[in-house]
Amino acid sequence: MPPVPPHADVGPLRNQLLAALPDAAWQRWSPHLVPVALPLGQVLCESGGNPAFVYFPTTAVVSLMYLTQDGSSAEFAVVGHDGVVGISLFMSGSTMPSRAVVQSAGQGYRMSAHAVRCEVDRAGAPLAVLLRYTQALIAQVAQTAMCNRYHSIDQQLCRRLLMGLDRSTGADLQLTQELAASLLGVRREGVTAAASKLRCDGIISYRRGHIEVLDRPGLEERTCECYSAARHEYERLLPMAAAA
Repeated sequence: MPPVPPHADVGPLRNQLLAALPDAAWQRWSPHLVPVALPLGQVLCESGGNPAFVYFPTTAVVSLMYLTQDGSSAEFAVVGHDGVVGISLFMSGSTMPSRAVVQSAGQGYRMSAHAVRCEVDRAGAPLAVLLRYTQALIAQVAQTAMCNRYHSIDQQLCRRLLMGLDRSTGADLQLTQELAASLLGVRREGVTAAASKLRCDGIISYRRGHIEVLDRPGLEERTCECYSAARHEYERLLPMAAAA
């Protein structure tokens, strides 16, 4: 994955975790951050793999996914400029339990596993920020599991669109109905029916490879409580990052 020129990105502080670091920690971290392009479909790490880097997305959106033996998959968490990909490296784990795939192309910054481990060994404020983010990510995973079990495909699709919006720079999402079905772990026909309802009501429009949200308040009215619960937990644990 080639580095990209620093001017090609909005800067590392677009990532809210990096923006939440104390000044002293930022001075240590910034020399280790390398800007990278994150193209659509890029696999940042495989399940069971030992990642060489952690990634701090700035404009890209990454899906964390589990795969079954028969090749089926489902997304259980989304990471964008709100977080980091590779939490196992600062949780004393050596491998990733899931696959991380870029679902919306963009850019970000990477940091070597060695540099991350050195920071973890120092403990202090940076580790506290990372651990609070991990707790927020666990809350997102829990709410996703509840949503997939108890709520309709219509509500699940609304939740996923809102999560994508929160981590994107505009209202246009790089998301096909087929991909949405794969992320939610449901049949494409169910997503097509749900998307058609939203389009007919003027909440979204879609064309090949893209879904544009036209009415965010309307989308929020149609989703379930899982979206707001996960978002509020993030804001509670990382108020500095949420306000960035």
